[in-house]
Amino acid sequence: MVGIICAMQVEADGIVALADNINTEQIGGMTFYTGILHSREWVLVVCGEGKVNAAMCTAVMIRAYHPSLIINSGVGGALSPVVSIGDLVVGSKAVEHDMNITELGYRQGEVNLPGHGRCVYFECDKAAATKLTAVCKTLPDTRVAQGVIASGDVFISDRTKRLRLNDRFGAVACEMEGAAIGHVCRCFNVPFVILRAISDDLDENEGMDFVKFCQLAADKTVRALDLFLQE
Repeated sequence: MVGIICAMQVEADGIVALADNINTEQIGGMTFYTGILHSREWVLVVCGEGKVNAAMCTAVMIRAYHPSLIINSGVGGALSPVVSIGDLVVGSKAVEHDMNITELGYRQGEVNLPGHGRCVYFECDKAAATKLTAVCKTLPDTRVAQGVIASGDVFISDRTKRLRLNDRFGAVACEMEGAAIGHVCRCFNVPFVILRAISDDLDENEGMDFVKFCQLAADKTVRALDLFLQE
């Protein structure tokens, strides 16, 4: 079974519309959808904004449904000129950029995982990332990049702050959930990968760009997930 954690309800609606044998279950106020698409079982949930919501969804999904892979899909902001509005980014690894206990000798973004020790980056599954990148490249009028995703509980619109994240972590895109999902997946030894559609670039980075871009982003990510599940 493949797990899908979406940032937006419109993405979830797109996947559900393509699939068969849809069932729902409420757990902790969250709606988990299950179904079959291209003969593959999947489970899907909309996590809501932020790392706590994303981590909670991930932990519940793992314990209740035991997915063999979790895909986090949504929108993100560009941290580099290599991607612009409408492009897709597939994560190679993720970092919690707002994690800061440097006063105790940690590096910026470094976390201490029970039983795993310290780490800054959460590695995405290489096979899944390679496959997802390949299917994304088949979409028309879409540039695709693979790279670091920076996650934090803040919407960053300031260009200087975005470039600072790129410089510090080598990140291509920023968002608010992916690294938290990677954090939980690392603790439970579940492979994960992140897909982000760019909603705002370094020059057009107002909050309203996210709102305007939601439907276009959902269309692209749903098409990419549909192709991924066909393989």
